[in-house]
Amino acid sequence: MPELHRPDSGDHGHRRLLPTLLIPAFVSLLAVSSVNVILTSVSHSLKAGGGGLQLVISGYALVFGVVLVPAGRAGDVLGRGRLFAVGMLVFGLGSLASGLAPSIMTLNLSRIVMGVGSGLLNPQVTGMIQQYYTGRARGRAYGLFGGVIGVSVAVGPVLSGALIGWLGADWGWRASFLINVPFVMAGIWAARRYLPASAWGGRGAGGRPPHSAPASGAGRIGMDLDPVGMTLLATATLLVMIPFMESSAGAWIWLIEPAGVGVVGVWVFWERRYRARGGAPMVDLSLFAIPSFAYGCLAIAVYFLGYTSVWIIIAQYLQDGLGASALASGIVGVPASLVGAVAAPLAGRRVIGVGRTMVLVGMLLGVAGLLASVGVIHMHAVAGWSPWWIALTLLALGVGQGIVVSPNQTLSLADVPLEYAGAAGGILQTGQRIGTSIGIAAITGVTFRAAGASGWDTAAQTGLLAAAVVIIASAAVAMVDLRASRSSRSTRSRPGRGSRDGDAGES
Repeated sequence: MPELHRPDSGDHGHRRLLPTLLIPAFVSLLAVSSVNVILTSVSHSLKAGGGGLQLVISGYALVFGVVLVPAGRAGDVLGRGRLFAVGMLVFGLGSLASGLAPSIMTLNLSRIVMGVGSGLLNPQVTGMIQQYYTGRARGRAYGLFGGVIGVSVAVGPVLSGALIGWLGADWGWRASFLINVPFVMAGIWAARRYLPASAWGGRGAGGRPPHSAPASGAGRIGMDLDPVGMTLLATATLLVMIPFMESSAGAWIWLIEPAGVGVVGVWVFWERRYRARGGAPMVDLSLFAIPSFAYGCLAIAVYFLGYTSVWIIIAQYLQDGLGASALASGIVGVPASLVGAVAAPLAGRRVIGVGRTMVLVGMLLGVAGLLASVGVIHMHAVAGWSPWWIALTLLALGVGQGIVVSPNQTLSLADVPLEYAGAAGGILQTGQRIGTSIGIAAITGVTFRAAGASGWDTAAQTGLLAAAVVIIASAAVAMVDLRASRSSRSTRSRPGRGSRDGDAGES
């Protein structure tokens, strides 16, 4: 197993490393949750139509998803600190351009730049947590990362709504982008000051020092980034995601989907051939032979397919069905996000001891929260209950989210060799993005059709039940992994299982 370098084990740098990683991640994730609230203001300010507004959301998400895995591999090879800093810089420039955009076209191009920056920096966060933390300390670090995700989801819509209320429709939405810039500047300064020296140096191909030959002896010299593999996977991810995110373009767009699946096949063929010739592939496909990683990727992709659509359904039910304001519909999800943010670091401290059972319990809690929310909506329709009780039932979903995402990440990456930590983390996040895009298209599509036919009370119940069924499917995958890990626990022993090797690196 490659040596784990740790910042100032005496602890100074150790304590400062995690905030240095998590604050930029928090800011980049705000850009995902906050944008829904500003669309009306953007429409009035820039005279934008529905197509342009859709790209404000989907352009960022598409590029973010496409960049994740190549960026993770590039960080593994070139140095995670370098890609982290470059990602922050690109994200900051995109934020500045978005805040000053004179037209919807400029805003969409700027959002794409933001997506590139976010895609560059986020895999480096997981890669450096893998690199510098082990044992329970790693679980706690991922738990705090999960807490950051939860807080960003809660804060984003409220912050944007507050800025619009304070500064007015035009400058309010612009400020929601411009506020990123000082955080980015501070983040770049902190990265230069607090990231350890080893974070800035490349590992070369397959974790070897730069300019060394591969172990196979095939004679391939130098920094091996596998550019063909990067291009193929980026293209495949883009083609798979576009139909789900741009389904309003018409039926013809679904013709792209088979092409995306075909490019995936070409990518798999290339990666296998590249490895056989002595190269270091962007993604070592043998990673999927690691049960914890393969099952973890599948479980979280299916989970996000169900989970993400919930908040869109709730917001539309409250606004279109009950006439609530955008700010009120954003606030209803805050309690769930905050309890999730608290649950995530607590779960991170215990995940090594509890294992995949924790993820399974979190998924079942989410299902319970969704069923209870369906009950509230039903009782509002038939007995006049206050619909705002839904803020309470969604707490179970929030707690479930807190003990699913980060613990799953910890367990899924536990057996992954360090030299592929960034790429593997990128694969996990790409699965989440693809699951999100499919879920939003499919489940919200069903919900909107039900709304047109039967009204929003029925539609919201239908959509939430569909999400619950999908999360039950993800729980089934987690159950299979749990049984597999129990049956092989006594014999399984692989290099790179840093998270099971004790508590080195704990802070």
